[in-house]
Amino acid sequence: MNNTLVPANAAAVAAKKKLSANFFKKGVIVGILSGMCYGLYSAFLTLGMANGVWADWYGANTVALSAFVITYMLGSLGSALNDTISALWCMGIAAFKGKLGDYFRTLKTKPGKMMIIAALIGGPISSTAYVVALQMAGSIIIPITALCPAIGAILARVLFKQKLTPRMMLGIAICFIASLMIGSTSMSADAPENLLLGICIAFICAFGWGLEGCVAGYGTSMIDYEIGITIRQSTSGLSNLIILVPLFAIMAGNIGLAPSLAVQAVTSGPAIGWFIVSGFFAVFAYSLWYKGNSMCGAALGMACNGAFSFWGPFFCWMVLGVFAGIEGWSLPPIAWAAAVVMAFGILVIAMNPLDLFRRKEA
Repeated sequence: MNNTLVPANAAAVAAKKKLSANFFKKGVIVGILSGMCYGLYSAFLTLGMANGVWADWYGANTVALSAFVITYMLGSLGSALNDTISALWCMGIAAFKGKLGDYFRTLKTKPGKMMIIAALIGGPISSTAYVVALQMAGSIIIPITALCPAIGAILARVLFKQKLTPRMMLGIAICFIASLMIGSTSMSADAPENLLLGICIAFICAFGWGLEGCVAGYGTSMIDYEIGITIRQSTSGLSNLIILVPLFAIMAGNIGLAPSLAVQAVTSGPAIGWFIVSGFFAVFAYSLWYKGNSMCGAALGMACNGAFSFWGPFFCWMVLGVFAGIEGWSLPPIAWAAAVVMAFGILVIAMNPLDLFRRKEA
């Protein structure tokens, strides 16, 4: 009787290992897709801000707008529009799956409130800084923003006393070397005028996203990832739209600019279609990241998503440079090399790269 059970148990164990391996592989694929969606969202957001009324605001017809409004308020408005549309996509998906009630119930819970706090950090601050830096310096800033896992690891050590191993410190050093490689491009004679300032603003974005990751880690471990992203995007979009954009308008000396520019942006046909596309990809840039983390582990999920340091410049070049024919979206070889180095540094922070081969052998 025991001899009969042994082959059955062995077969069950083998089947379970195969199922776990397939689940892990799917998690890696989902994590990689999240990074690709991040690159696509960045590209289509920038394309939207290069068409319609945005082309007038950023083009020759800028006499009615101050440099402050063009640089900061429009960046905040672009971020607000993208995240608000993304939130509408999230709510539509949640309603289709019968989860909309869960969204409103979760808002009242402690994990839901933690997600709101995380969104307030990552939305008005980081998302706006990201869009402003992207408009100033182009896709070269995307690998800089990918420093967020490295900064998150440092903040977790400072704020939550989490362990920072020698391997993680090596990964952080690799990431900062990559950022220095990117920063060196600002010293060339043909560098854009605002490249260095754009890179500095990108560091603000990376810091905010790193802090957001520390706070959101608690919330997303206890709620459905689709509900988490719905809370994140709705909080980010609305806080940008009703707090930050009016605040920039007040700082510019004309509160009436906020509703005026918002209405023009929403009703600009040539641009709003691209914002709808960017909002759609933003949903999956974040939600697939959450899902991938739950399938293959937060460490490897973070590394797979961190490959957006490569996918971001790649899709910006493809969509804006090749498809739309907009000049200035090609990157110097050192920037491409830095993007790959950054992705490797994130992998080292997240896990021992040799574990990938050991897992394969097992």
